[in-house]
This record gives sequence, C-alpha cells and structure tokens, in this order.
Amino acid sequence: MTLRYEQNTINSTNSSNPLAFPQTNSFPANNLTPNSTPTMSKLLVVLGATGHQGTSLINHVFADPTLSSIYKIRAITRDTTSAKSVALASKVQVVQADITSRDSITAALKDAHTIFYTTFPSWEADKDRDHQYTSGTMVADVAVAQGAQYIIYSTLPAIKTISQGKYTKVTVFDVKAEIEDYIRTLPIKSAFVSLGSFMENYEEQFFLKPQKNDAGEYILKRNHSLDTLWPLLDATSDTGKFVGAILAAPAEFEGKRLHCAAKIYTYAEVIALLEKSSGKKIVFQQVSSEEFAKGIPVLQEVFVEASKWGEEFGYFGPGQEELVNEAVKVVRGKLTTFEEFLERQPFTLE
Repeated sequence: MTLRYEQNTINSTNSSNPLAFPQTNSFPANNLTPNSTPTMSKLLVVLGATGHQGTSLINHVFADPTLSSIYKIRAITRDTTSAKSVALASKVQVVQADITSRDSITAALKDAHTIFYTTFPSWEADKDRDHQYTSGTMVADVAVAQGAQYIIYSTLPAIKTISQGKYTKVTVFDVKAEIEDYIRTLPIKSAFVSLGSFMENYEEQFFLKPQKNDAGEYILKRNHSLDTLWPLLDATSDTGKFVGAILAAPAEFEGKRLHCAAKIYTYAEVIALLEKSSGKKIVFQQVSSEEFAKGIPVLQEVFVEASKWGEEFGYFGPGQEELVNEAVKVVRGKLTTFEEFLERQPFTLE
C-alpha cells in the first residue's frame, strides 16, 4: 500500500454503530455559473499551500471562473522563500505560518471566511497521534476564534473504529478521523474530503518501489493479494476538483464527506500499468507482514496494518465503490485516470 501524507471516517462521537457511515447519497449538482455575481470576495485560506493538496486547490480555483470570482486566496506555507512559494506570490498573498504555532496560525487566519487544511505526520509512530491531534484541533479552534465561517478538512478513514479494534497501529489515519470528529463539535460549518491513495506515491515513496534482484528482476513485495482494491487519486491535479465542488455549494455540502478518487483499481491492474509505463517486467510476491516490514525504513507497523486493512475492509472501508461513485458524480472537472497520470509522469525503474 502507498500512504498519503499530506482520506472516510466514522464519526465516533455521533454514531453507536462503528460501521455506520454518514449519509452521502444526496450530494447537490454543481449549480453555480460563471454569471454568478457575488457581492464581495470571500477569503479562502489554504494551509500547506505548496503541497500536493494545497497546490491543486489553488490552481483549480484560479482556473474556475465562478470560484475565482467568489474567493480570493491566502496561501500559507512554512517557507515563503522556497521556489514554489515565490511562484505562488505572483498570484496570491503568501504568508508564513507554522501549523504547530498558535500565534502564527492566529495571524494567518485573520479575516478568513473559509479554511482548507490537513495535518501531517511526524514520522515517529509514538509521537504522531499527539503531534497531529494537537495541531489539527488548534487550527480549528483558532478558526472559530477568528470568526471564520467554514472549514474544509482533509481527513482519513477511522481504521481502528471501523475494524472494531483489529487494526490499531495506523495512527496517521485514525488521528485525522479524530480531528474530523472534533471539528464536527465546533460552532462552525464544515465539510470533509477523504482522499484516495496518491498516484504520486508510486514514484515518491521509493522504498515501496519494486527492487531489482541479482538476476535483474524487479520484485514487488506486499503483504496483501493482487485482488486488493485501491482507489487512486492524482492529488496534485484533482484534489482541487473535489474541494471545488464544496466551495461552489458550501451549504449543500455542510457536514458531508467526499471520498475522492478517479477510479478503484485492483493491485494486479496497478502493476500492469506500472509495467507498461516503465517498460520493465515486475514480479509480484505476496509475503508475510514480517517480510514486508523489512523493506520499510519508517512506520513499519503503519504500512503493514494499512495494507492488511485495505485488503480486508477496503481503503475507504465498507461500501467504498458506492462512496467513490457518489463523489465522482459531483466533482468539478474531469478526473485523471492512472493511465493518463502515467502518460504524463512515466514510472521509472533503474
């Protein structure tokens, strides 16, 4: 499995049934037109503006005539001197802030109407839950204190809850579900996007790529089967198209969660597409969780359990095909298939 680090949570505070998903079958059609005339631009603050998700959202709002007439953007980044930040500054206001600093977030959210954000792992399993929860809830609290009207949070499945305690180590997912639950208790309108596995990760998470053996074969080891289903998303191109649907009709999406992916692929289909793109034969080996963990330098238990979770329950949990189909119906723009992604960014094997 590839993990996204920048997705369907059970609202544990609001549901006595750990497998009961909120109703998501009544999403509105996109009903705004370029002729809509808002009386005043609303300030959309995008935290993590230079990451996959923030970049996608900013680019999408700029390209959408309706959204760009409704929202002006403030981009928040830790480093305003980076090349990406400098490029952004030619289009939007760029502000430095640290998601762990209440003072800097307070300044960053001044006059905000809508806030989009996610939280990021610490890469240390024993510290990750507290690290993310503290920063994620603090941003929400500051948003309320600053008088913001709407939060859009990028969440992930509540694996421990949905699996009824079978999988407990995937803290990078579970903590985002906890943050979602917390946001839902606050006196502010909110909506959520739960993002599928990033297409970008097949190249970027180098330690999960096929490894060349002494015979010159490219071996791909996983602790799940080839039949395992993965919903894939071109995060950099398509996150904004889902968030854009919420921005276009915030009242209709209030309290709802979009499960964002272009398509659900079997792992066999994923491998076939990686082979075609790279021009190299990939040999799949289903191995034990212990063997799989040997090739992972960080967060071994997280990757091991997340892979088994996906095989048994589905990445988004029970009913993921219906959840993805519902979101695809309301997305604001054409989505990128994995085939199209690999044509644009070919998969490389040395």
